[in-house]
Amino acid sequence: MKIHKEGKEILIWTPCVLLFIYYAVAQKSVFSYHQSIGFVIVSGAFYFWLIYFFRDPYRIIHKYDQYILGPADGKIIGIQKVYEEEYLKEDRIRISIFMSPFNVHVNRFPMSGKIVYFKYHPGKYLVAFHPKASTHNERTTVVIKNDEGQHILFRQLAGFVARRIKFYFQEGDVIEQGQKCGFIKFGSRAEVYLPLDATIQVAVGDKIKGGITALAKI
Repeated sequence: MKIHKEGKEILIWTPCVLLFIYYAVAQKSVFSYHQSIGFVIVSGAFYFWLIYFFRDPYRIIHKYDQYILGPADGKIIGIQKVYEEEYLKEDRIRISIFMSPFNVHVNRFPMSGKIVYFKYHPGKYLVAFHPKASTHNERTTVVIKNDEGQHILFRQLAGFVARRIKFYFQEGDVIEQGQKCGFIKFGSRAEVYLPLDATIQVAVGDKIKGGITALAKI
């Protein structure tokens, strides 16, 4: 199983921290034999969860110009008409995807084109499914323009646990649908803002895969 680059440093120093904690406590004879076994089991389970969290599975991406693909693994928690006020300045259909700590956290571009707008916003860390997370939480805003002149806005949002958003491209870059574009650590949310005439292909409650599931046809 391939490990994403965002996890390699954490996976190196985490065992060192756990061993330091164990020996620091053991020096004071606080642990009984059974408590020591319990600490080892819990620490091992936590470390294997970290490996699982930072997994980066291989995926075959089929590109479809007329479809918008999911930008992340997760569960659809909202499909609604909203006014997008940061860049598009018009009504859009917003599809919100909740990424639990057990989902793959690699983010992918929902369509091919050129990045015409990018901005990082510092902010709060409300739970990812909070209604105000879209405008109050730490987030990035990315706008992609395709060859037909259509614009899609894509957001990465930090959640209550997620405290670090990574995005690897910048304004002006030409990108491909399904291409890896970023990573959000430890639970988060992704959003895609679609034209009102888009034909939605998913429903609230659906579980999707980034770069695989078609969200809509435009």
